[in-house]
Amino acid sequence: MNAYLDIETTGLSPAMDTITVVGVHRDDGGDVAVSQLVGPNVTRDRVASLLTGVQTLYTYNGARFDLVFLRSKIGLELEPSIVHEDLMYTCWRQGLYGGLKSVERCLGIERTIKDVSGLQAVALWWRYVRQHDEDALKRLLRYNAEDVLNLKVLRERLLTD
Repeated sequence: MNAYLDIETTGLSPAMDTITVVGVHRDDGGDVAVSQLVGPNVTRDRVASLLTGVQTLYTYNGARFDLVFLRSKIGLELEPSIVHEDLMYTCWRQGLYGGLKSVERCLGIERTIKDVSGLQAVALWWRYVRQHDEDALKRLLRYNAEDVLNLKVLRERLLTD
């Protein structure tokens, strides 16, 4: 089974920042739901549980960001049975450079949430934490879910080009 993973954090440093959201889509041919863990629910056991039975895990810049954070903050190492494929490097081999949103635009992959960036995702998290703004959390979770689901679209697009 394939799975797609994306995380949100409070910044770029695994030494100083924290993971705020982990989103995973398990592509079992059925439901297109994204499972998400938020804040204190992001634990090694819970993330590992989301990856149980996964043979190939897809990320975008995961080798340098997502998996580094997961290893540093919660001690999660991918099981030896899970192959990790970082779609950023697949994009590079096809002459597509930049962040996920930039590559999506180049390939005509649509987004419903167009006005949220990684920096704005951090701001949404802090609005939720400091002001108890549930709408900010909902928007952050929709943004993360769209990132996760678009990884599958990106992978499929790269395979057909």
